[in-house]
Amino acid sequence: MDSVVSVIPNQNHKLQTSRHIYMVVIFSKIVGARYFRISGVFGKEDIISPIDTVGHGSHCASIAGGNPVKSASVFGYASGTARGGVPLARIAAYKVCWEKSCDTADILAAYDQAITDGVDILSVSMGSAKVIHQKYFEDINAIGAFHAMKKGILTSKSADNSGPDPYSISNTAPWFVSVAATTIDRRFFTNVQLGNGQIFKGASLNTFDLQNKRYPLIYAGNAPNVHGGFNSSVSRYCLENALDATLVKGKIVLCDDFPYPSIVGLAHGAAGVIYRSNYSLADAKVFALPAVHISPNDGKLVYSYLNSTSNPTATIFKSYEGKDSSDPFIIPFSSRGPNKITPDLLKPDLAAPGVDILAAWPPNSPISGVKGDSRMSNYNIQSGTSMACPHVTAAAAYVKTFHPTWSPAAIKSALMTTGNATPMNSALNKDAEFAYGAGEINPIKAANPGLVYDAAELDYVKFLCGQGYTTRMLQKLTGDNNSSCTQANRGTVWDLNLPSFALSTTRSKYTSVTFSRTVTNVGSATSKYKATISTHPSTLNIQVVPDVLVFSSLGQTKSFTLKIEGSINENVVSSSLVWDDGTFQVRSPIVVYVL
Repeated sequence: MDSVVSVIPNQNHKLQTSRHIYMVVIFSKIVGARYFRISGVFGKEDIISPIDTVGHGSHCASIAGGNPVKSASVFGYASGTARGGVPLARIAAYKVCWEKSCDTADILAAYDQAITDGVDILSVSMGSAKVIHQKYFEDINAIGAFHAMKKGILTSKSADNSGPDPYSISNTAPWFVSVAATTIDRRFFTNVQLGNGQIFKGASLNTFDLQNKRYPLIYAGNAPNVHGGFNSSVSRYCLENALDATLVKGKIVLCDDFPYPSIVGLAHGAAGVIYRSNYSLADAKVFALPAVHISPNDGKLVYSYLNSTSNPTATIFKSYEGKDSSDPFIIPFSSRGPNKITPDLLKPDLAAPGVDILAAWPPNSPISGVKGDSRMSNYNIQSGTSMACPHVTAAAAYVKTFHPTWSPAAIKSALMTTGNATPMNSALNKDAEFAYGAGEINPIKAANPGLVYDAAELDYVKFLCGQGYTTRMLQKLTGDNNSSCTQANRGTVWDLNLPSFALSTTRSKYTSVTFSRTVTNVGSATSKYKATISTHPSTLNIQVVPDVLVFSSLGQTKSFTLKIEGSINENVVSSSLVWDDGTFQVRSPIVVYVL
């Protein structure tokens, strides 16, 4: 195997290899890598290789399976031992994103290759650019994940960063796990001090030390690039090329939003940037110059000070770490349900840490991601559902090590029924299950869930046919010319064996729907489970029949129905079904909402 480096023999899986010499630094973690660019079109910054030059892929991969590393940090921040969720796992990497685009053909080719290579779990931290599909066969990730499911491979997929609007989630197919992002109890704060002594606490990860020096403060709306055709209504947002460099050079700039503060600041020689917006202060971004995000109210006070004196000044301090007692909650950018394609199918499925996550970073990529930033590190702190996704990937891999024969649906069920919704801050999670699904992952409990809701290809085919799919539409998704939709194999969404229950209705309208489910005993051979329904409005009646399930052996299955009848006046009503045998508590969320 000439010129192939970092290849780990595996008796079960085909080798994934790389011929790039830089792969030698990865040693035994990566079993190889491939890149895909079917169009052959590359940008100026692209390196035609599987090597990650941006950082996103390295960050996500190390969250899932990175080796333990002591004293990991970003210039001293978040210092400690960093490790992936399953540090003994091997990783096969498939590069599909380039400077200009992430092409559909490349993504599907990567899915096909990963399936051929025999991976155990697929982790896909990739958004859909706010594209909400009307049918599952229009979604390339739904297609790829379906093909993976057919081969026994679970796909973990980020829920997207298009929140907090309802219906913003685009990854809605039932055969993969859609992952939302929660906060953690660590926060990074950055203080701003004005010339009058006022101090405001904001958010960012600012590693720069201005040594208490105060710089002239200018409002971006007062520094438009007039010669470039911009006026104050545009320059106030610090858009690229919108500022007059001669007016902002050497000054701290107050912006009304933060699309490109790093790029704008560096390009125009600004000393720093203060930006005010409604964006959550829980997410500390890394910028290419001293920068801080403050609340709109604090922004008004800074603006008022700026206009109250002829020589306004300010300084930005280095960031410091603190605790967040309000965690965990779903960060606003995390995409929300309901499911636009199938309203009675709950999405997202689960939540996992996705804010201010420390993980690996390519040492040749600036930590801000901005060209011209000279700060390089082996680690970086990033936020996104992209970071939440590999946490669930790792949890799924962990479960699979205990249960290698379990189907993707069984693993997904184990993760969901052991998810923890209790500690979610209700005041900050008003979207409830449409924000966090079954709750935040608990990998230890997921390895031994007691009962699982299993499903296979035929179950999903029946579901799709019941959604009105024609045979031609079905075959576009399955890739199987033998797939067909007949009257005999049309099922309803309420019969799909999912570990969750969702029902859309009209306000104050009487509704009666019965869900059918089957559970498999994977806990104690001899066990007796009792069903409990959590509190719900008096206008709703939720009944489980039978409400007791008795098992005499492992692998035994039992079926039950859950009937919801009544009406609701609220927008969303949350409840849950718990099967409890005294040892295992198997929880499924129930959501009834106004469509």
